[in-house]
Amino acid sequence: MKVAVVAGEASGDILGAGLIKALRQSVPDLEVCGIGGELMQAEGCRSLYPMERLSVMGLVEVLGRLRELLGIRKQLTQQLIDWQPDVFIGIDAPDFTLNLEGKLRDAGIPTVHYVSPSVWAWRSKRVFKILKTTDLMLTLLPFEARFYEQHDMPVKFVGHPLANMIELEPSILDARQQIKIPANDTLIALMPGSRGGELKYLAQPFLDTARWLYQRNPELQFILPAASQARFDSLKELIESDYSDLPVRLHLKESRLIMQASNAVLMASGTVTLEAMLLKKPMVVAYKMASLTYQILSRLVKTPYISLPNLLAGEKLVPEVLQNDVRPEVLGPLVEEALLDSKQQGPVTQRFHQLHIQLRQNADEQAAESVLQLVADKRGRLHADSGI
Repeated sequence: MKVAVVAGEASGDILGAGLIKALRQSVPDLEVCGIGGELMQAEGCRSLYPMERLSVMGLVEVLGRLRELLGIRKQLTQQLIDWQPDVFIGIDAPDFTLNLEGKLRDAGIPTVHYVSPSVWAWRSKRVFKILKTTDLMLTLLPFEARFYEQHDMPVKFVGHPLANMIELEPSILDARQQIKIPANDTLIALMPGSRGGELKYLAQPFLDTARWLYQRNPELQFILPAASQARFDSLKELIESDYSDLPVRLHLKESRLIMQASNAVLMASGTVTLEAMLLKKPMVVAYKMASLTYQILSRLVKTPYISLPNLLAGEKLVPEVLQNDVRPEVLGPLVEEALLDSKQQGPVTQRFHQLHIQLRQNADEQAAESVLQLVADKRGRLHADSGI
């Protein structure tokens, strides 16, 4: 059996590697070709182009590389049509993979898209393109599957791999031992994001909030993970110049371990909020961006919430603070409430546990089974049409 897979960034490489491994358990002689990173290649994927060439973020950066990206997609399309895989799987990266899926589907190759674009939040008309390009959508979140069902799109909710990676009852003491945090400290994790733009808008308000909290409770401790050495160095400079009075510890990477070791988290919106939920951490979610960007996006985005815990629950489980409200006198009291919930193991923490179980579906295996079923159905139709 021949499978073509394309992933465009590190998160897709993780999903792709898990899927290939699960497929190989059912199909030992599996051949895999496409574009993938080190993890997918370690599972036997022959990558025709470096995955890093697809990992472009930002409008200006994409425009600067548009000719190269279009060239790669055109060449890859023909290479895969010539190879004739039994199925093609595009993992996320919809701006690159959906067009590719359409070309391959027109050539008679079944297509799967793994990880839904945010059509449920904005640009919902993309669903009509997906209907034309994709035979099966695999979603990580249940509300995404419901959206596609409303549009008669073949879809399968497979669960989220993180829900299987993270234990149902993570140990705060184990995490503290690993990063050498005293067991009895009250620790607040500050997570203003990993991108430069996020740090620009959130690092100082988060540290200002830490100072507000510390002035009210000098026993509090703070920890701030940096996604890279460059981020670590810039945050270190900021703390040493403006926040030397605060007991805040910088830590390179290991954001999940840091959240697990904390009592509560003040964090930027993003996938990391899902990790915090799975770790059962009370949190306050904040986001701030350029004023014009916010005005445009606030008109386009159609969901009532920005954080994944609230989107999953369909209710406001965690506070969300946006734009001009991202300041200590708003964030501070909310973090204090989160600390109280962490001590009491309150109803929010219990709801997190329920959502964790809902997402814990063995995503790799579920995705593999769905792909194999699609291939079997296609072969069955071909045999029926040929009268065999």
